[in-house]
Amino acid sequence: MDLTPSDLKTKDIYKLLTGSVVPRPIAWVSTVSEDDVLNLAPFSFFTVASTKPVILAISIGQGSGERQGAEKDTLANIRSQQEFVINVVSSSLGNEMQKSAESVPAEVDEFQYAGLTPIDSKTVKPKRVKEASIHMECKLHQIIPLGSNALVLGEMTHYHIQDDVYLGNYKVDLEKLSPLGRLAGNYSESKEFFTLPR
Repeated sequence: MDLTPSDLKTKDIYKLLTGSVVPRPIAWVSTVSEDDVLNLAPFSFFTVASTKPVILAISIGQGSGERQGAEKDTLANIRSQQEFVINVVSSSLGNEMQKSAESVPAEVDEFQYAGLTPIDSKTVKPKRVKEASIHMECKLHQIIPLGSNALVLGEMTHYHIQDDVYLGNYKVDLEKLSPLGRLAGNYSESKEFFTLPR
């Protein structure tokens, strides 16, 4: 089968892309609103864009359901406050992450809603997820409008890693971290690792 993206409905090309660009890491992004309401939401269009300086990239789409087409709270908060934290989702936190993905009013604190513990960051105002093993504090570098999405580029200003997932020599113990990945509408749990060639 051969397909031309411009001939397809947005939802159909989305399904093909999310089933093909896999597994995708999840940026569990914490922000704070102008009214000091804590916000937490996961985004699986996420990657490293630069290592010097350290720039992380998150693509944020529009709202869905009752908030179809509206700007998501995460993007609004980043735009106004210029700061955010990316928390890494371990598989053990999958249910809490999924809870924080639900569409709720802007005045709802997703930390409380998902039963998570907010802790202070070192260089930014948004809180970190205490239960997550890795946190990356970021200051906004640039927001680039890209069609239906906004590409958010953030410069990492501080990095936190819990001792139990740190191997030393700046390496992460991926088996203990057990990062959660996105596979179309499902998730993947990273458990088995190997080197190439076999």
